[in-house]
Amino acid sequence: MKLIRDIGRTVRRNLQDAGRLRPVDLARAHGLSTQAVRNYEAAGILPEAERTPHGYRTYTPRHAQALRAFLALVPGHGHQTATLIMQAINRGATADALRLIDESHAQILDDRRTLQAVEAALHDLSPVPQERGDTFVGPLAGRLGIRPATLRKWERAGLVQPRRDPLTGYRVYSAADVRDAQLVHQLRRGGYLLEQIAPLIVQVRSAGGVAPLESMLGDWHARLSARSRAMLTGAAALDAYLG
Repeated sequence: MKLIRDIGRTVRRNLQDAGRLRPVDLARAHGLSTQAVRNYEAAGILPEAERTPHGYRTYTPRHAQALRAFLALVPGHGHQTATLIMQAINRGATADALRLIDESHAQILDDRRTLQAVEAALHDLSPVPQERGDTFVGPLAGRLGIRPATLRKWERAGLVQPRRDPLTGYRVYSAADVRDAQLVHQLRRGGYLLEQIAPLIVQVRSAGGVAPLESMLGDWHARLSARSRAMLTGAAALDAYLG
């Protein structure tokens, strides 16, 4: 048993002297399992490892740089995109990797614009009296400056949910429905598609109104800022790997 341990220490020293790392060395340095390191290599996130005469994997400082770059890219770009970026770099398709990075930056810019539009839309909402607010298609359409057919289209898309008068069958919009219609109208004026607006309306309803969304918007700002900072960190690590 002691002989095996001695051989292991000798092999480790020889690898270290040659600037080589075992899977366990690379894994421990980054708080990962050795299987995770192997999986990253198999996925193309790391360059292919060299093998010892006995078939054991050995890694170099370049593999360590690749792993650092990938782990730094994940918070800003997500696991899937970070994987695609590293795969492209390792197969020599740097232009493809840079395009993926550009797309992530374009997405976060679009997210910021969406957030600004949402804040503007919420800011411009007219207060709705809590004691009343029931109205019909015609008056609400006139108030918003749209056609009644547009309100019906929004209803089919699930953006407004008026009830039906049991006697007449007419659509009756509650105070919450009016609020939703105002919000949809503001976002449509901002150029957003119905399918882009739908998730926000769901959040407004689940929050019980517009006021509770203030904390959500603050969290949204914080997440975007954190992601932007993470992109900077990832860019620095990737630049070091490319260098």
